[in-house]
Amino acid sequence: MGNVQAYSTPPPPPPPAGVNFAKPKDCEPTPVGPETMENPGPLEEIHTKCKNVFPTCFEGARVLLTRGLSNHFQISHTINMSSVTPSGYRFGATYVGTKQISPTEAYPILLGDIDPTGNLNATMIHQIQPRLQAKFGAQVQNSKFQVGQLTLNYRGADYTASMTVANPDIINGSGVVVLHYLQAVTPRLALGSELAYQKGPAVPGGEIALLSAAARYTTESVQVSGTLGVSGIHLCYYQKASKQLQIGVELEANNRMQEAVASIGYQVDLPKSEVVFKGHIDSNWSVGAVLEKKLSPLPFTLAFSGLMNHNKNHFRLGVGVLIG
Repeated sequence: MGNVQAYSTPPPPPPPAGVNFAKPKDCEPTPVGPETMENPGPLEEIHTKCKNVFPTCFEGARVLLTRGLSNHFQISHTINMSSVTPSGYRFGATYVGTKQISPTEAYPILLGDIDPTGNLNATMIHQIQPRLQAKFGAQVQNSKFQVGQLTLNYRGADYTASMTVANPDIINGSGVVVLHYLQAVTPRLALGSELAYQKGPAVPGGEIALLSAAARYTTESVQVSGTLGVSGIHLCYYQKASKQLQIGVELEANNRMQEAVASIGYQVDLPKSEVVFKGHIDSNWSVGAVLEKKLSPLPFTLAFSGLMNHNKNHFRLGVGVLIG
């Protein structure tokens, strides 16, 4: 499975990514070859760059207070008041260990949040070996264990292989297994595939397997990614138009549901004004935006969210405050 967009859960650590090692610049140009290829990261993050441009709209009023108790431990208090999502209070905690992998990565990482009724979300990430990373997530709702998921990522020099096991039940013979593989073919092109297998009494026929292919092409300012499978197609286009403007275009088509949705998103950064604005519009005539403004020198971030659907005549407005 640390800004105003993450009110419901404590701010997660930086997502695991391939480490870019700085290389000395020679007077003579270095020919591009296999030695310049780097780890492409896990397949599940193939569309992350484009998706980060789109706003995470919310409704109602939200207050998030974060406080660092030490260099490795942080707690958060979240109050949510909404007529759409569950309202109430949640307590969160994040621990980052002392095993330093890179300037932005340290392990183990423990994070989770809980509400007064005992509903719990928890995640643990640990770098078992230099190339092997494990991630375990659990969710408890209404005093019942709802989700248990284990992911193993193995990072080679120019590829990443992953395996995810979710809700395994040996007695009833049910569960989900997902295999990912992403290979850097050239310094800019990565190709991969996904195999998902699910078994259980709720699955038509008792079991099902789905195979899909993936590709990603990256330049200094543009990234194009896509996945194609039996269930449908997912395409993303990202471009950094300038230092202040980023644009993302997304197309999702589902063969079984016989529907397709196209979306356009953008992000505007104004560092001098300490303002970040994100907006989007899709083919369902939904328009949404989130504005975040830091109130320096106070440790406050103010957020406004708006979401409107013209066809359904729905409008949602949200106001949030991040303290810390």
